[in-house]
Amino acid sequence: MTLADLGATARRAVQVRDWVTVQACAAEILRRDAGSAEGHFLAGLAEKAAQRPVKATEAFARALELDPARYDAAIELADQHVIARRNGEAAALLARYEPLLDNSPRYLDLAATVYVHIGLHERAWPLYCRANELQPGMPLFEANLAACSVYLGKVDEARALYLKLLERNPTHQRNHYHLSRLARARDSAHVEQMQAVLRATRLPPEKNIFLHYALGKELEDLERWDDAFHHYQAAGDAATRVSNYDVAADIALIDRIIEVCDAAWLAAGPTEVPTAVTGKTPIFIVGLPRTGTTLTERILSSHSQVESIGETEFLQMVLRQVSGVPGIEGMNPATIEAAAAQQDIGRVANGYLNAVHYRLGERPFFIEKLPFNFLYLAFIAKAYPQARLLHLRRHPMDACFAMYKQVFTWAYKFSYDLEALGRYYVAHERLARHWRALLGGRFVEMEYESLVRDQEGQTRRLLQQLQLDFEPACLEFDRNEAASATASSVQVREKIHTRSVQRWKQFERHLEPLRRILESAGIAID
Repeated sequence: MTLADLGATARRAVQVRDWVTVQACAAEILRRDAGSAEGHFLAGLAEKAAQRPVKATEAFARALELDPARYDAAIELADQHVIARRNGEAAALLARYEPLLDNSPRYLDLAATVYVHIGLHERAWPLYCRANELQPGMPLFEANLAACSVYLGKVDEARALYLKLLERNPTHQRNHYHLSRLARARDSAHVEQMQAVLRATRLPPEKNIFLHYALGKELEDLERWDDAFHHYQAAGDAATRVSNYDVAADIALIDRIIEVCDAAWLAAGPTEVPTAVTGKTPIFIVGLPRTGTTLTERILSSHSQVESIGETEFLQMVLRQVSGVPGIEGMNPATIEAAAAQQDIGRVANGYLNAVHYRLGERPFFIEKLPFNFLYLAFIAKAYPQARLLHLRRHPMDACFAMYKQVFTWAYKFSYDLEALGRYYVAHERLARHWRALLGGRFVEMEYESLVRDQEGQTRRLLQQLQLDFEPACLEFDRNEAASATASSVQVREKIHTRSVQRWKQFERHLEPLRRILESAGIAID
């Protein structure tokens, strides 16, 4: 068999996901010709399928080195860079090779998906559109275009795509879920369709999580409160059963942060001024999910001096790197202790700024709004003496219920069970008290209820606290065309409203176990 025959055999195997054959063909090609770009590329595909990103990265990089015109290797390499959080390198590869993709729907779609993963949704949009033009009717391409449409506020386009997808595949749960998020339900037509899917598929709740959340959302829209909660609870209970989660671990992390990041640690030197990016002041918006962080981000990023980089995990990544603690799981007490023991806070400051550099434009202020950064405010305060630290607060029951009824994949596992949610909220409040005492005036707080009831007054107050001049554009945040990839991506396109204030009251009977946990910890509800 010739090298060409081996390559053709491997390509056919790729189409049917026969990775054993792909790997064997790649190995034979490289045995005969160690400098074969095709051999290294095929080996990279096999390593990618086996979820070995380091080896996949090496293979794609070698293929590109041997043949710099291989746009397929470049886009695959960019995709692997995302896994390693090397987003800046991924962005550079995409920018270089994007002009070569015009006739490859597969790599147009993959390049667009990489753009989405690194937060550059505007760059993804035309690539998704071109992929769908070249290969219309491909469900993956249409679903990706629909999701990107939502991020960019193109809700009508997204709705048309999801309806088309569901017409072809009426039982696709996630498409039902995504469709349910696009607008308030006005009638029960979609509810009845989803209930029919439940009856027809007869799957256990663990296989119907997204469908239950979608049903809960639309039934709540229709003010069928008990029916809505039934589905929220079914979804949350199912997610809890498959999550293998113990809230005690997250509470232990919070308690260790309080112990380690005290006044003595914060005052201890040496501190160094970040040098990686000059003239940039970060604004960290933190708080529990669904407490108004995205709304506040949109208000502030409507200011002429402020831009947003959305939600990144770079700070946590850098803290783990600085700590030297091995492993890929989430943060733990050992990581916090080791990171706090490092004397050179400049490693944290510059490591984070280097990671986000590819996202920064010309404006002097930039927003980072990952809610979990609330855990690391002491490190942020120490690393960036000029940073603004903004904490969003919301009525405890409204905040908890808003999290309980929202799909977060596995980022916020505590939100799927009322007991775990209550216990985590109590720990979060304990940490908030610690930050108030430790950070003083640097710890700026905003109440969601006050903001939605007095938009202009609270916006003026907030801008003053952040040392920014008032601009009328901040009151017209719904005109902000920047992408939003959070759970509030549709709501932030609307004008401000108070519909969600005291929403929990409609579910008061069902939420009684949560209320008891909060009140027993001294958290006022009424």
